Amino acid sequence: MKAPKSLFTCLLLAVSLCAALPASADVTLPNVDNKYVTVKEINPTRDAGYVVGDKLERTIILTVKKPYELVRESLPIVGYEHRYRGQVSGVELAGISVEEEKFSDRSEHTIHLVYQVFKSGRVVRPAILRGEIVKLRHNGKTELRQLRFPSFNFRTSPLSIYGEVNLKSEMSPLIPPFTISTVREEQALKIAAAVLALSLLGLLYILGAHTWLPRMGGAFAKAYRKVGKLPDNEEGLQQAIGVVHQAIQQVAGHSVFSNNVEQFIQEKPAYQPARAEIERFFNLSRQVFFDAKTTPELGMPAKQWLRKFCRHMRDCERGLTPDLQAGAK
Repeated sequence: MKAPKSLFTCLLLAVSLCAALPASADVTLPNVDNKYVTVKEINPTRDAGYVVGDKLERTIILTVKKPYELVRESLPIVGYEHRYRGQVSGVELAGISVEEEKFSDRSEHTIHLVYQVFKSGRVVRPAILRGEIVKLRHNGKTELRQLRFPSFNFRTSPLSIYGEVNLKSEMSPLIPPFTISTVREEQALKIAAAVLALSLLGLLYILGAHTWLPRMGGAFAKAYRKVGKLPDNEEGLQQAIGVVHQAIQQVAGHSVFSNNVEQFIQEKPAYQPARAEIERFFNLSRQVFFDAKTTPELGMPAKQWLRKFCRHMRDCERGLTPDLQAGAK
């Protein structure tokens, strides 16, 4: 009967010793004085829209001043699942890494925490990364103090929508509105604007009567403007023919008449498309000044035809092909 009593006595002694241990994970310790610790947190950039399997990365930078030091064994353990009001929160610690740097008066600990969401529901629900509790030891003493990190609130979303959802009430004010990328549309708009600008510049170059663009100050460009300003009478027609004669001679560098049109075309091949009109012009000139009995077929009043002729010759001197059919209308 003595042996069982001795065994019972040993068990009681072991239980007493365990109860006397000062460090236990379930024991609530006094909080450390704030003057000895500094906590800086780097939280995820968003606090909503997390679904099952998503990970949240968080960094805690803990500065501990002497005489306290961090108890590394009190850091959270990978795989530990938080509980809230006795129920599993659905957020599990998936990874942890610690970087430590010591100084003469303090130590800095950079704690990288990775959490993973294992919680799903039919609607958007609030969730939390609870403030982890770490323990600090006073050098030279057996007393311990605890420190709780700040918590981080976020929201989890279902994988599919169930029922009606009030987006206005469910949307986090910290999340900016979702935008649609318009890069392709903007590029297409820029290209269209560039094409339009080039088209307008080309149209201005073809139809313009001014001289501020290259090759727009030629002899027939000036003649086109002068003919348009002359009066619509017999005197104005004679002046217009004289202006065109002067323009042809300026381009050729010598006098040009009906008998040497072929020489002019050979010397200035750019005017080949308007050869028939050049010959018709000399016929008109001969009719106005020398032979009033002949009337060349112009299809329109002589003054109007001269202006069209100058326009076609102006196109030739700019290296363009004149629209002779439009000029015949």
